[in-house]
Amino acid sequence: MPRHEFQPGRLVTGLFLTLTGVLYVGDAGGLWKTPWFAVVPLVGIGLWLAGAAAITTRTVRRRRRRRASSGQSAGVGSATGSGPPQGS
Repeated sequence: MPRHEFQPGRLVTGLFLTLTGVLYVGDAGGLWKTPWFAVVPLVGIGLWLAGAAAITTRTVRRRRRRRASSGQSAGVGSATGSGPPQGS
């Protein structure tokens, strides 16, 4: 059993920040030349995508919880027969 919920927004943020770090390490090592302003679009796009992933994840989880809770409450009343009377 996992210790915490999977959070794709944090994963996306970590990937983009790691990519930015790798680019600067490669530049410092002399493997390639990275412009100084490359960090702005990488981090900006990464944070935007992370926000979109987090919002999507939150929406999906809310819908699943609502669906699960409405299914449990309807199932309990109908299974025991103690729900409101049906008819006119």
